[in-house]
Amino acid sequence: MIIERSIKADIEEKLLSGKAIVIFGARQVGKTTLLHDLFDKRNDVMWLSGDDAATIALFEDVTAQKFNSVVGQNLILVIDEAQRIQNIGLKLKIIHDKFKTKFQIIATGSSSFDLANEINEPMTGRKWTYKMFPLSFAEMVFHTNLIEEQMNLENRLLYGYYPDVVNNPGDERAILKELANDNLYKDIFKWENIKKPLVFEKLVRALALQIGSQVSINELSNLCNADNKTIERYIRLLEQSFVIFRLGSFSTNLRSELKSSAKYYFYDVGIRNAVIGAFDTVAIRQDIGHLFENFIIAELAKKLMPQSVGSFGYFWRTTQQQEVDFVTESGRNITAYEIKWNPNTKVHIPKTFIEKYNPSVKFINRENFYEVLAHTPMG
Repeated sequence: MIIERSIKADIEEKLLSGKAIVIFGARQVGKTTLLHDLFDKRNDVMWLSGDDAATIALFEDVTAQKFNSVVGQNLILVIDEAQRIQNIGLKLKIIHDKFKTKFQIIATGSSSFDLANEINEPMTGRKWTYKMFPLSFAEMVFHTNLIEEQMNLENRLLYGYYPDVVNNPGDERAILKELANDNLYKDIFKWENIKKPLVFEKLVRALALQIGSQVSINELSNLCNADNKTIERYIRLLEQSFVIFRLGSFSTNLRSELKSSAKYYFYDVGIRNAVIGAFDTVAIRQDIGHLFENFIIAELAKKLMPQSVGSFGYFWRTTQQQEVDFVTESGRNITAYEIKWNPNTKVHIPKTFIEKYNPSVKFINRENFYEVLAHTPMG
């Protein structure tokens, strides 16, 4: 079952615009499926895969004559899993500069820490870049309907939004277990030569147990029995490979505001639950508040991150323990979000924050969450 992705229309508009199209995202979020949805009805597409030995051999010596022959009369060249091709950025630059008016290059990569680092510099000014995430609440509303997705909230809180999970009800746990191992370990270990896999696994579990809480690198170092540099490097790899994302603290010049702390959330709560083996029903979970917070902020990340320059959002906290769950900034407009699972919980935005920033305020709970998330990006 193909579920239409929010970036599809934008990619279609960018085709044959004179720039390459690069799509980053974790494994199994649907990059290849999206391309098949776009191009399977066309007969002018050349498909290559970095998983194929013949493709790797083809890129060992990039010449204009060779690629003119390979692509032929096709208008689109798709290079899937491009991060597996050595020096892919420089090689794409050579092909693009020679053939940008003849055919469209589209490259996908599951490991942004490898592909992005190689592509960014040589392809500066030559590419459109897209980040692809697990399915979003808004995409599922577009695919089914709002009422059905509201009713599915508890299921999504347990199993998340990976396409294979959504499309195979009943097999969610087995799929997530395989996805978690594949996403969190295999690619990262292969590409980054991780020498302490046990430390890495301990760190991922510790982060999964601390969603919604401020993270101390020193604390994590002690817990995982590793030095701070190793922990910081592993966290960076998890961010770059689209497993987790960081919220920094929002501050201007209030002395009491925390200025250097961070929180970490998982892009997909199903992966988070698989890491710690936590698939208990919502009714008996002790972590439902933090889990719901992760779900909402991850959905906001999917919505806001592609359009943001710099951070898409923050949390706010003072040394007096005053806190706002999520803060966004657009020009001079500040929006404060308080996220609580229970709609009967009394919530408020601290007076200090209100007086300093005069924000718009949104209170999100399990009964009204759709009002913030359901605006479909498909138009």
